Amino acid sequence: MYILSLSVVSELLAFAAIGLIARWGEVFPRWIPGLGGSRVPTKAAVIPAALGATILTLAFTVLVIVNEIQGTTIRGDDLPADFPSEAGGWEAAWFYLCYTPLILWGPLLAVLTVAYYKRRRGTGAQAAN
Repeated sequence: MYILSLSVVSELLAFAAIGLIARWGEVFPRWIPGLGGSRVPTKAAVIPAALGATILTLAFTVLVIVNEIQGTTIRGDDLPADFPSEAGGWEAAWFYLCYTPLILWGPLLAVLTVAYYKRRRGTGAQAAN
């Protein structure tokens, strides 16, 4: 159940990032009672996205890279002496190829969050003029 829950939560969070580029991330869909058709507050999208980008960057980038340099796992156990080369050329290449999106998830979400903020801030400033 843990693996299934983790998969569902990660997919929902990834889908929520699409709101930073989709129309429903700027205007609530009409079918939402009480909010339909109104603008999404910029802070309501930017603050959770920035927090998520920070957590993802720390969890998947900084902590993992530091642990690999130190030769430990996230739990602090020692890595095998020949990690990841113990798997061989293609298997090591697949390891890094599959892990790279996780490393990039946080920084790319941060870029997306900044772009959303700048785009929405520009819209608000133009509307005020």
